[in-house]
Amino acid sequence: MKIALGFSLVFLLVAIFPGCSATKNTALNISEEEKTAFTQSDGQQDTVLLSSDATEYELIIIEPGFNTWLQGVARPKGFYSQSFLERRNLFYVNAWNQRTLSPQRYDPMLYQMQIDYDSRIDYGYDLNFKLYNYFIYFQRKYRQRLGPFTPRI
Repeated sequence: MKIALGFSLVFLLVAIFPGCSATKNTALNISEEEKTAFTQSDGQQDTVLLSSDATEYELIIIEPGFNTWLQGVARPKGFYSQSFLERRNLFYVNAWNQRTLSPQRYDPMLYQMQIDYDSRIDYGYDLNFKLYNYFIYFQRKYRQRLGPFTPRI
């Protein structure tokens, strides 16, 4: 009786866990076009800079391939509302900042600096759009998950 129960438990665990990992790995369908965008470099265009004297903010994204991906693969401006982008950005920033504080658990080469993002400040559509798309790009390129949302385009 004990042997049969032990075998059933092991069989159940083996049947459940491979199914969970398979679902996680197949959730991202990255096209050849997107893989190409990840590796392309535009030289000076690899740096995305947004700044405004009126609100005293600055967003600098230095990532080879991001600008190419943003222009060729990402959803166009206007696809998402500003309120949607703000909610997702707040969620992603919190997850990102938690990872920068845990270099022993998360790759410190991926999560190098914290992001100062205040939900009470209106950064405008353009900054929220580019920040959100950077989070999607980052998750897809480096196969990271910053939360329960599947990073889709």
